[in-house]
Amino acid sequence: MNDEFEDMYDTFRALLDAFTPVEAIKRLELMQVDPTVIQKIREHHERRTIQVKELEEPHSVVYGNRDTWYTGPSPKDKCWPAIVSQLNDAGWSASTIDSLDAASTRIVSLLSHPKEKKFSDRGLVVGYVQSGKTTNFTAVMAKAADRKYKLFIVLAGIHNGLRRQTQARLVQQLVEPNPTLWHQLTDLDRDFVPTANAASFFGKSNKAHVLCVIKKNSPVLRKFAKWLASASDYLQDCPALIIDDEADQATVATKTINPRIREILDCLPKAAYVGYTATPFANLLINPSADDLYPKDFIVNLPKPEGHFGTEVLFGRYALDGEDPEDVDDGYDMIREVPDEDVERVRPLKRADAGGFTPEITETLRDAIWYFWLVTAARRVRGTGNLHSTMLIHTSVNTAVHNSFRAPMEHLREEMKRHLDEPTIRQELQVLWDKEAAKVPAEDFGEVKVEFDDLLSELPGVLNDCRIVMDNSSSEDRLDYENGPVVAIAVGGNTLSRGLTLEGLSVSYFVRAVSAYDTLLQMGRWFGYRNGYADLPRIWMTKELSGWFRHLATVETEMRRDIDIYMTEDKTPLTFAVRLRTHPALRVTQAAKMKDAVRAASAYGGQRVQTRYFRIDSGWLQNNQAAAKRLVAKSMQHTARRDARPEDGRFIFRDVPHELVIDFLRHYRFHEKSQECDADLLIGYIEKRARSAGSLRRWNVAIVGNPLEDDGDAFEFAPGVAVHRIIRARLDTHESGFADIKTLMSRRDAAVDLDGDTGKLTEQEIKSERQRQLPHTGLLVLYPIDKVSAPPPREKQRRKPLGAAEHVIGVGLVFPQPHGEDSTVEWISADLSGVDTDIDIEEVDFSPIEAEDTA
Repeated sequence: MNDEFEDMYDTFRALLDAFTPVEAIKRLELMQVDPTVIQKIREHHERRTIQVKELEEPHSVVYGNRDTWYTGPSPKDKCWPAIVSQLNDAGWSASTIDSLDAASTRIVSLLSHPKEKKFSDRGLVVGYVQSGKTTNFTAVMAKAADRKYKLFIVLAGIHNGLRRQTQARLVQQLVEPNPTLWHQLTDLDRDFVPTANAASFFGKSNKAHVLCVIKKNSPVLRKFAKWLASASDYLQDCPALIIDDEADQATVATKTINPRIREILDCLPKAAYVGYTATPFANLLINPSADDLYPKDFIVNLPKPEGHFGTEVLFGRYALDGEDPEDVDDGYDMIREVPDEDVERVRPLKRADAGGFTPEITETLRDAIWYFWLVTAARRVRGTGNLHSTMLIHTSVNTAVHNSFRAPMEHLREEMKRHLDEPTIRQELQVLWDKEAAKVPAEDFGEVKVEFDDLLSELPGVLNDCRIVMDNSSSEDRLDYENGPVVAIAVGGNTLSRGLTLEGLSVSYFVRAVSAYDTLLQMGRWFGYRNGYADLPRIWMTKELSGWFRHLATVETEMRRDIDIYMTEDKTPLTFAVRLRTHPALRVTQAAKMKDAVRAASAYGGQRVQTRYFRIDSGWLQNNQAAAKRLVAKSMQHTARRDARPEDGRFIFRDVPHELVIDFLRHYRFHEKSQECDADLLIGYIEKRARSAGSLRRWNVAIVGNPLEDDGDAFEFAPGVAVHRIIRARLDTHESGFADIKTLMSRRDAAVDLDGDTGKLTEQEIKSERQRQLPHTGLLVLYPIDKVSAPPPREKQRRKPLGAAEHVIGVGLVFPQPHGEDSTVEWISADLSGVDTDIDIEEVDFSPIEAEDTA
């Protein structure tokens, strides 16, 4: 870039703080900047927006053609660079900071530009339990502040502990590095209290960003909404970002909190609401057609961070449709079983018995506590990682039960102090230590086993430092990690079950009765990072609970795979509904939050699958041509009826046996980036439906190309079966080795084998019509794609020629909606039937195709 361009591009970026990109270009024109330079600026900005849209991570599903105005940090920014500096000082790796930078940039790019006249965004960010969601939304807030968002409201759970923890983090990372840029409406010890003259915070003379961290508490939220309303005249030009931490808790389907949050949003003409949660079950089941908080604009699926201990890592999961159980991770050997007979000895089975309950130190509870002391000693020997060491005991929500643990546990600690030197005690401790070390070798995690004799000398100090903490809503005792290293056994309930980080958590004893997915997952405080002691964590729980967590790992994997799959099909939050696998003994979420849910199809049922990514080397493409020609030749032999329309570029072979489709899927090569096009999963699903329900035994095989003309330049699948090739230019991305065409199938193609005029049907209507005409028949569509596929002039800024060595074969599959079929697994999802979308996202920004399909 020449100096003039660089100077003017810097001017353009500065203008973006005060104007939308379109308005900024107009300003350059008013400044009489050379039109050639303006065009270069426009093209350069477009390339940067495409890079943000096409980021590998995080995956996102977006409604409509939202303008990607934010393309990343600017040299003059203050808030984001301060966070980077702190993370560098904390020892974060460059790759981890880059990942945070990319994820937060993508999220900010999905918010409306702060200078839009009016907006009301709804988004959802899905992370993992204890995976750094707070850091992510802090980065999002920093970047939004650098681009002149004014008001920042963080809804920080329902307990004081989480609100205080969140306030402390935001003050440390946002306020303290730039104190003159921020005004706080709340502090560490004070939730929101109305002040006089609310308007003074939002007038043009007050340049500071306004930060408010409040609990989801109805009276507090009502006061805040009333306070905001008193400044209504000054809020017209006040872009606000509302971060709803733990967005599934209290926010959804509540008679007190939900209306208050919407009252706050109603006070703000320019507001972006973004929910953050690791358990989005309730959020994904909100009625999309209601005036509520359904994430209608975008859903972002944060990648699993490196080194994160999640549900699947610890508990394994079950195989999904088409997966070989032998290939599915079974989790680390870190779960220890608590016998059912022990449960009534550590928590009362009836609520009425809680008052006089006295827990026993059972053998499993004793082993868990002993092992915690051994782990803490071993970590002191290693001298690496988190300085804190915590154990969690969670058996009941009743505070009287929590308090009843203090005496027997303090007695156990004093007994250990007195008898630590006795040979029998040392022998028992060594047996426990060596047994656990053998089950999870330290070498598997890049660590070195700590020998028992080495940790023994640290045990007296561990026992002296160990506190027994009753952390619940009625106690004044709290875990405090701000004043030096902590060694603590925390006994508690709901105050420890969501959002709050238990630093250095090594051991958990968990036998709490739970009835819903989100509650159970959020109580898993053992998820997160274990730097320096990844081989040492252990969890004691019942066999039933362990099975439930294994089921939840399956639900999580399936849910995130749905989001990833639909992303590659250009689906949106208003045209797809993520499926949630049900369980016979657990609710997905509270009953009130599921009132609008409907039964969902299993696996590929009712879905459209299409190839988006292709290798461009000759051998790979020739193999796919051969597989397609073989399928067509076999279909011609076994079809019940052939519909030939070469003048339309269409051929259809009806009622082809499913074995031919399976044979094709075994030979056709899908690109590994096409997650929805996994041949094994597709084959497994087809075979299962054909075997158990008698469905998908017959298929219609179609060819979709351009009308055949007399110039002879056609692609021939078989004698007498030829069409002109279609054009699919590739996206202009920075990646190489493969081509990304983004969209292959048009909506019309999904109805190619249906009778009647289907040209104007919506996708939902096409699904209904397919269910009426072909309830058990699948559709496979073959597309011959020209190897050059040069983009038309209007697309040259974002696409380039396909440039393949051979002509490419694209594949689309359409599955009928299953109903009334025998299955041991069921799913639920949001009901999209009442959604009225005036934009057909699959026809927007469509890659170059024949003129009639772009109409």
